[in-house]
Amino acid sequence: MPGPELPGLARACQALAEGAVVVVPNPPPMTYGIVATSARALNAIKRRPLEQNVGVSLHEQSQWSAVASSIELSAAALSAAAGLMEQRFTVLLPMRPGRPPPGWFTPAVRDGYLAAFNGCWAPTARLWKEFPRLYGSSANVSGEAPADSAARAVEMFGTDCVVLDADAVDGPAVERQASTMVRIDRLGRLTLHRAGAQSKASGLGPEEFLEQLAAEVGLSRSR
Repeated sequence: MPGPELPGLARACQALAEGAVVVVPNPPPMTYGIVATSARALNAIKRRPLEQNVGVSLHEQSQWSAVASSIELSAAALSAAAGLMEQRFTVLLPMRPGRPPPGWFTPAVRDGYLAAFNGCWAPTARLWKEFPRLYGSSANVSGEAPADSAARAVEMFGTDCVVLDADAVDGPAVERQASTMVRIDRLGRLTLHRAGAQSKASGLGPEEFLEQLAAEVGLSRSR
């Protein structure tokens, strides 16, 4: 449901324009995330190897269009992938051999799969509109659980990091988790790569959850 714009967005946009990392909220029951225009900046603040792979947000149509021809999926499976990202899943998408994506996607590709998500959320929509190219990851330093509140993000990243605080507008407290990560293979089959907020909130076991999700979005499931 759309909500009011969060305070501090102008400062967050300025920080991104200057190459800094910004902590962004996600709708419950998801944890906070971090975004930046530089993959190396994300890895640095997480205290992990600078060349480690990150995710890329496909929240802007022009960026989706730029990479779609490099993804080895049918039109129907591509549409299903976009729908999964709108539901806040992180999706691993198979890349087409011999057709590399535009260079800025490279930090999000590992073992032939692109890690993609759609981070746009109404209270922070202006940020996503102003920055069509954003890398993202969970809001945590290496070895720690993702931040489940703005206060926890500040504890991990310090007061110099811009943190968009949505704790006051999130409603009743819920147990938060990072996003569920799924993979779609070249045959359009769905696999649960990592359990997370969506799968755990469903109350279903992994197999039942995957079966239900695949049917919902029109994919088969990998067995």
